[in-house]
Amino acid sequence: MENIMQIKDLKTYFDNTNVLKGVTIDIPKHEVTSIIGPSGTGKSVFLRTLNRMNDVISTFRKEGTILLDGEDIYDSKVDVVDIRKRVGMVFQKPNPFPKSIFENVAYGMRVHGAYKKAQLQEVVESSLKNAALWDEVKDDLDKSAMSLSGGQQQRLCIARTIAVEPEVILMDEPCSSLDPISTTKIEDLIHKLKNDFTIIIVTHNMQQATRVSKYTAFFLNGTIVEKGLTDKIFIEPEDKRTEDYITGRFG
Repeated sequence: MENIMQIKDLKTYFDNTNVLKGVTIDIPKHEVTSIIGPSGTGKSVFLRTLNRMNDVISTFRKEGTILLDGEDIYDSKVDVVDIRKRVGMVFQKPNPFPKSIFENVAYGMRVHGAYKKAQLQEVVESSLKNAALWDEVKDDLDKSAMSLSGGQQQRLCIARTIAVEPEVILMDEPCSSLDPISTTKIEDLIHKLKNDFTIIIVTHNMQQATRVSKYTAFFLNGTIVEKGLTDKIFIEPEDKRTEDYITGRFG
């Protein structure tokens, strides 16, 4: 098993508030890892630390190491824009830009300097196909992305993320605002995308974690209580707190 990311003794602070308290976990390449745990336990902070999105908060600081392909992503020589290209993010609520469907997907490529129209068209089409959205929008690429349904908007955001060919895709509860049919489409998409990308997904939905991920980490109060194969964690958890959480006794 090859690990694409290695997180060692990660601690995060906002002012004097210590959110993550020594998180250590390896992320296997081309697999889906679920992050579960009650609200307020540091899951989203963890996710945003993996592509340096917390950097925009002036009071944020971190200790520990995050390696991507063996490289420390917080090294002073590292280009933050490049890290966010290599580690993409899909948010809880769909956040398409107020632009056309085409321009939403092409946006990242334009930022990184790809301007040839033929190249843009090729990547937009392949990204929309990979996001299982092409057949629904191929005749309406000039339409505003805001005219799409919530589920379509989320798949568009996934297409926008994969257009710049990241190595890792972070998903922060990507189905929490979607109906069951749209949720199924996103989950089917996750199964397909793991062939080309490594996916880390934060989810409150225990069933979703068992459906989409091979590995799971249970976060509680800023630490990892238990991590390992999803099947084992849900069928034979080693820690009583894990069992209590996944059976609904708290959280």
